[in-house]
Amino acid sequence: MNYYVVDRGDDESRRIAAAFDELALSYGMNISRESPDIVITIGGDGTMLQAFHQFRHQLEETSFVGIHTGHLGFFADWMPSEIGELVALMNTPPEESKRRLVLYPLVEVEIEEHSGNKETFLAMNEFTLKGIDSTLVAQLHINDEMFEMFRGDGICISTPCGSTAYNKSLGGALLHPSIEAIQIAEISSINNRVYRTLGSSMIMPKHHHCDIYPRSNGRFLLSVDHLHSQKEDIVSIRCQVSKERIRFARFRPFPFWSRVREAFIGHDMN
Repeated sequence: MNYYVVDRGDDESRRIAAAFDELALSYGMNISRESPDIVITIGGDGTMLQAFHQFRHQLEETSFVGIHTGHLGFFADWMPSEIGELVALMNTPPEESKRRLVLYPLVEVEIEEHSGNKETFLAMNEFTLKGIDSTLVAQLHINDEMFEMFRGDGICISTPCGSTAYNKSLGGALLHPSIEAIQIAEISSINNRVYRTLGSSMIMPKHHHCDIYPRSNGRFLLSVDHLHSQKEDIVSIRCQVSKERIRFARFRPFPFWSRVREAFIGHDMN
């Protein structure tokens, strides 16, 4: 089996990465940055996002496993003290280890510029559009029909995986990652007689799409997960559920709602 480790870069994560490599090599596993079967991330959710974009063009051949250091992460199943068990399970026949692959949806973002140039991105958590020099004014179409004229700080398009991230702070719903959908959430919208918006998040299934047509002038800040860029000449932005998906290798149950409870509510239910 080929594998590759992406760590957060701090001393603890590097130490755990070195220990993982030592165990993996003892099982005859091969380190491969070019064609890993499994990518191991050691750190937090940010490390998983970094690994996803690093191996963005190998999603059909690569699955991901997270080991979290520090705070609990939504994408990490394993503690540093469990790496011995993890390596052993990775080298156990699938029928004995109960290993399975789970596939979670991504959002595809296509940006068209006045020059005619088009760029396509994939986001694991979310895509956001904000105005830099002024308030964002944008026309929003759903399935090629005008829906609303937005005015505010920005628009966030999230995946189910990203529903627990920025989307949650905007008042969006939490979606189980097995649901193939994207969610549109407003960022500080302004409502008056000229600009009227829905005022709540919208969840769109995989066969729907939304188009954003910026109407304000100036520069725009575009964020695809943790990656940021500035653009000025945007004609339109199309967002929809991607045909590609991210694969996670599961060697034991991953209780999403338990993870949500632990992250946002805590263990004490009294």
